[in-house]
Formats: sequence, structure tokens, C-alpha cells
Amino acid sequence: MSRSQHPFKNRHEAESLRTKARHFAEAGHSTQAHAFYSRLLASSPVDHEALNYLAVHARAEGDVRTACVLLQRAVEAHPSDVVAWRNLGICLLEAGDVTRSVAAWDQAIQLEPSHATSHLQRAHALEREGRHHDAAITYLRAIAEARRTGMWVSDATTPPGLRPLVQHAVNKVRVANRQLLASLMDPLIARYGREAMRRVAAMASNYVGDVKVRPADSRQRPTFLYFPGLPETPFLPRHLFDWYASLEEAAPSIAAEALDLLQRNARFEPFLGERSEATGTSYLAGRGPQVPRWDAHFFWRHGVRYERNCAAAPLTARQLDRLPLGRVPDHGPECLFSVLGPGSEIQPHTGVTNTRIVTHLPLIVPEHCALRVAGTVHTWQPGRCVSFDDTFEHEAWNRGAETRVVLLFDTWNPHLDEAERDAVARIVVAISGFNREAWETPSDGIHSEHT
Repeated sequence: MSRSQHPFKNRHEAESLRTKARHFAEAGHSTQAHAFYSRLLASSPVDHEALNYLAVHARAEGDVRTACVLLQRAVEAHPSDVVAWRNLGICLLEAGDVTRSVAAWDQAIQLEPSHATSHLQRAHALEREGRHHDAAITYLRAIAEARRTGMWVSDATTPPGLRPLVQHAVNKVRVANRQLLASLMDPLIARYGREAMRRVAAMASNYVGDVKVRPADSRQRPTFLYFPGLPETPFLPRHLFDWYASLEEAAPSIAAEALDLLQRNARFEPFLGERSEATGTSYLAGRGPQVPRWDAHFFWRHGVRYERNCAAAPLTARQLDRLPLGRVPDHGPECLFSVLGPGSEIQPHTGVTNTRIVTHLPLIVPEHCALRVAGTVHTWQPGRCVSFDDTFEHEAWNRGAETRVVLLFDTWNPHLDEAERDAVARIVVAISGFNREAWETPSDGIHSEHT
């Protein structure tokens, strides 16, 4: 075979071309870089680096159709080249081939699911295709992925070239949320009356960003849903809970069931997931030689009743059934025996919403155990309930030598009436459904970490 038929048979010669092409590209000499990448591509027709560079160059020259052809060759030869898929998605959209652009972004996201800009550009393509609902939930996913890493929270954390599209994404999500909540508020107002829904409407407006209402106390930081107008009280007074008396009367029997389960090591699990994962989280820490332990025997979790666990502690389960638990389908309540091992500390954190209140019924309380909410330390007293708003920063510790056990559960904030509770439950389910579509997995929504 002559040199003209197969000019760069020698791999070394091809790599020399690549080195020169890169040198000129990095120096900003696009004409020379283009020449060397063209020669490299002639020697190796499926070289993904050359294909990508020449495609980007063609696009910069206004020839997006040539760019699309080159990038299509790149992804066919190198289907795992995520950069080529991203570039193809951009060029196809500019060429007006919206459907294929969406498909290209699908491939890019499959290769790198957490890449925020890929979700952003996919949403843009969906919007151009007229799929406005799909675009909105994909914009939401893009924003969420970026903000998980501290990006897109301000101009300083958003690349200048992306700022217009990111702001557009924020606006599209806000409009979608506004439409969603309006579709809920209208029938709620028709059912309960405008005055009865006044505070709920304020909550909805605050959630979508039409108004900005924040708690007066900086230590109160709900991570999901803030209901304006509720008393901002870290610890709630006992007189608000008329069911305390009957629950506290049953405390010795409840403690006996918890102790029996502990002694048999029956149906407990790490609250934060697998123990190796739990000890690596920011929520759980330890002092001393023992491995931190935060275990749970769940009666309810994320709104699902654990029937076998309830059967294992039937008296406790019956007592819980009599309480005004915060019932929200797929989200609440959360009820459990919470077990904190010696030397274990649950780090400061805040809860998701002030529409619910967390109550502890202390069952086994060694020395050197305490709960701190908004800077106030509370020492548990066995058999005596304590209720607090967990959207205030709080933490708990067991610095003693024995295990601490409390019965922990959610109830509705007693300052909400029945109509407001119904409205909040419906709104939470709707918002979480929207979020779930974005992630294609169950949303965290109102799920929480307690102490």
C-alpha cells in the first residue's frame, strides 16, 4: 500500500499530529489546530478527539450541519464519549432537529446522570419541542443537581454563559409550581372558605417565591416547607397536648416492650441506613472507643405502617394509633423506638417543616444524655413527654455508658386546625409528586432525620 493510500500508518506519526494540534488549540491558534486535526482525522477517521474539535470548530463557523455529521460519527464510533453526546445535543438543537437533540441528551445523561448542565440543556430541548411539563420537571432536576454541589445559587456560582438559561429554568419551575398549587388551592378554598385557607395560601405563595417570609429566629430553618403564622416556639408547652396523660400512664408498659425487643435484638435497623454508611454521614458522630449507634424499631416510616414491627410491640402500636399523628400519604408519620448507643451524638440539624411537631416519650435514660433545641438543653425524664419544633436547630447526645431509648413520633402542629392539616397534606403530596417525576425515584419530600 502506498503512502498516499494510507498516509499515516505509523502510530507515532499520528500522535505527533495530535500533539501539534493540541498545542495550537491550547494556544488559541484555531486555524493551525484545525489543519492538524483535519490531517489526524484523515489518518484515523474515527478519532474522537479530532471529530469533537472539528465539530466545535464547524459550529463556531456557523456550519452546525457539518458539526452534527462529525459528532454523529464520533458517538457511533465511541458511544461512551459523553462530551461528544453533549456537543451533538447542542448542535442538533441549533440545527432544528429537536427530537434527536433530546435523544442525544438522554444518552449523555445516561453516561453521567448527575451532570446538571446536561439536564438543563435537555430541558431546553424539551421546551422547544413543546413538551412544557416535561421541560419544567427536567429544569427542576437540573437546578437540584447543581445546587447539591453549591452551584447556581447566585451569579457568582453560575457560569456567565449559563446565567440566562439558569434564570429561565428557575422561572419555569416557579411557574409550574404556581400552577400546581393554584390547581389545589381553588378546590380547597371552595371547600373550606377563603378565610379558613388564608394561612395555607400564604404558605403556598411563600413556597413558590411570590412572597418571601422567613422565620424571625435564625435558628429556625425548615428545609422544605415553612408555614407562616405559627408560633415560633422551640419547645411546646404541655397544655397543648391533651393526650400526654394517657401516653405517659402507659410509659412503663411501652418501656417493657422496648426493653424486650432490645434484649432480643429484634427488628432494629440503623436509622440512617447501613451502619457503615450511617457512621460516615454528617448526622452521626461518636466519642470514645465505641462505634456510634443510632438504631430504630419503626412502627411507621414515610407514612407506611410496619405491620410486623407493630405486632412485635402491640401495646405501643395501639397507643400510637390514638394520637393525632401527622398522616401524609407516602411521607408521614414517622414513629419509632429511637436507640442511641453510648458515646453517640446526633449532630445539629434542622427538620423539613414546621407543620409537624416531634415528640419524645423517654423510656430508658442513662446519665449524661440530653437534647438541645435552639440552644436550650433538655434532660429527658423517663415517662415524661417533651415536644419540639424540629425546624429549629437541634441535636442529641448520649455521653453515658448505657443505651438511651425514646419513643419518637410526629404529630400535627397543634396550632393547625383540621382544614389546614388536610390542605397541607394535599399540597405536600402534590409537590412531592412533581419532584418525584424529576428524579424518577421517590422524592425525599417531607422525609426527615429525627433525634
